[in-house]
Amino acid sequence: MKSYVAKPGEVEAKWHLIDADGVVLGRLSGIVAKILRGKHRPQFTPNIDTGDHVIIINAEKVKITGDKKNQSVFYWHTGHPGGIKGRTQGQILDGKHPERVLQKAIERMMPKDSALADKQMGKLHVYAGGEHPHTAQQPQTLDVAGMNPKNKRD
Repeated sequence: MKSYVAKPGEVEAKWHLIDADGVVLGRLSGIVAKILRGKHRPQFTPNIDTGDHVIIINAEKVKITGDKKNQSVFYWHTGHPGGIKGRTQGQILDGKHPERVLQKAIERMMPKDSALADKQMGKLHVYAGGEHPHTAQQPQTLDVAGMNPKNKRD
């Protein structure tokens, strides 16, 4: 019996719309990373981009459980001596670009340092508010909050 290997021309990417209002950050990130990689499809092939496009709206209203909002810090380095900097998830959510918390959480669940991962992350579209410019693609609504009662917090 031969194994099936998907070819890039055979894969048709769908569009999914997810409302992140009240959804737990980690659970949403895991589901979105699975869709971006294409692991939800029966023809998943690790070295081919079989994933779908994902649009996330209301990213500023995502819920973070526990005290991770104050304790979880995103670090970066400026390149200068002593240039380590960091911001907590709460500071980012209250700042100018609250969607970056969700983008970073999903990015950390994807494969690291590969052109394929960059291509798959390009299929992620995150918006802080409730509007998005992708209505022409006719995205299918995916109810992450309804999948499991633990996915949503009030």
